[in-house]
Amino acid sequence: MPSFDIVSEYDKHEASNAVDQANREIQGRFDFKGVKASFELNGDTVLLEAEVDFQLKQMLDVLRNRLIARGIDARCMDVQEPELSGVRARQEVKLKQGLEQTEAKDIVKRIKDSKLKVQAQIQGEKVRVTGKKRDDLQEVIAMLRGEGGPDLALQFDNFRD
Repeated sequence: MPSFDIVSEYDKHEASNAVDQANREIQGRFDFKGVKASFELNGDTVLLEAEVDFQLKQMLDVLRNRLIARGIDARCMDVQEPELSGVRARQEVKLKQGLEQTEAKDIVKRIKDSKLKVQAQIQGEKVRVTGKKRDDLQEVIAMLRGEGGPDLALQFDNFRD
């Protein structure tokens, strides 16, 4: 039976490249001349540091654009509240990887509500979808990518006939 997996992953190497590019862009921007602003990648967390809160917002846009340019879905970003201390402003951006249990259950519910002739089951941090027809599986992918789909960074891999 044809099947595929629904996962939420990003390429860590590309994320590292995106952070490096964002650092280079900030160094060259006119509005950041003479300002100590930087991005730092620690595992699945990007730390943004600047002098004021307004600059953090600009840096967040730069990071988002760099991630998108490197082929990483910006919906994997979990932006935390900025921490403001006298001289520095910091903000963490967590890059989410894997589907949480509630997100996986929501995906399975959406698939079942669509009345397509497929089965969906949660397997750890991914959802496996199986069906008799390849066309039904492609309809599931189209439904999840469309407007009615969840607001998550989803990838569809391991497609088997």
